[in-house]
Amino acid sequence: MASLLEITERLREAIGADAGLGKSLKLDFHGEGCIHVDGGAVCNDDKPADCTLVLTRDDFEALARGRLDPAAALMRGRLKVKGDMAVALKARELFTRSRA
Repeated sequence: MASLLEITERLREAIGADAGLGKSLKLDFHGEGCIHVDGGAVCNDDKPADCTLVLTRDDFEALARGRLDPAAALMRGRLKVKGDMAVALKARELFTRSRA
């Protein structure tokens, strides 16, 4: 399993100058830290976001690698979305670009 810092760096590289989300996104890894994405800025600060995805690092990696379907993860409670669902839908492409 990749560390929080490894995932953060992969996202930073995948995002480049702009994530293309139009709003801010936070990945909350159940007390193991978080990643905040706003435009091209990617950091590990726990600050408010337009959309927060709550999941484990393992599940994030599985989503990014296509081993876990986002809809199935939502239905099983392995992924929780707080806030703007449109941002969550756009984030899927971002995850696959990061190859976490």
